[in-house]
Amino acid sequence: MWEVVELIPTKEEWNKALSERHGEQLQKVFSAAAVAICGLGGLGSNIATSLARAGVGKLILIDFDRVDITNLHRQQYKAEQMGMHKTDALRDNLSEIAPYIDLEIHTVRVTEENGAHLLQGADIICEAFDDAESKAMLTGLVLEKMPDKFLVAASGMAGFGSANTIRTRRIAKRFYLCGDGVSDVQSEGSLVSSRVMLCAAHQAHTVLRILAGKFEI
Repeated sequence: MWEVVELIPTKEEWNKALSERHGEQLQKVFSAAAVAICGLGGLGSNIATSLARAGVGKLILIDFDRVDITNLHRQQYKAEQMGMHKTDALRDNLSEIAPYIDLEIHTVRVTEENGAHLLQGADIICEAFDDAESKAMLTGLVLEKMPDKFLVAASGMAGFGSANTIRTRRIAKRFYLCGDGVSDVQSEGSLVSSRVMLCAAHQAHTVLRILAGKFEI
């Protein structure tokens, strides 16, 4: 019988591997960055996973909800985590993926009253909410009260539409919007893991491009 031995790389080995993949200077930028993710569902949990794998140094994870069976088809949680707060469950999962990442969690609903305080330590903010009202609230809050921060938001990733319609647009100097801009659950009737993940990947990649100094036209 084979014995399974768990080997976790040292921090030095971890950083060396990332630097070899991304380049030493760029990896230093990634490692020094702090990104806030507001909403840890299909978008947010996938954004967080991608950024953790890329070696972003700190993630601020914000959500008030718990893991439910209806989440498991498109969100980065396990069946055994049902009932856990998403903040706790995702912290556990990301710690396994990237053992040296700094994770700050807030198990609360983001509001106009607490948003500025929760997000003050972030360089870039990802909007990953499910409902239009929350999306509009956060967008207004960041653009009006935190103009020095980048906002990467999402709109339109429901249904079985073509993957090629998911795209990234630069709306303003520090405001990016990912998705097809049209489809929603009400009109399409479904959320499909692959298409939600596509939109989340656009958001995560936009974050990395911003950190790398590469901006959309």
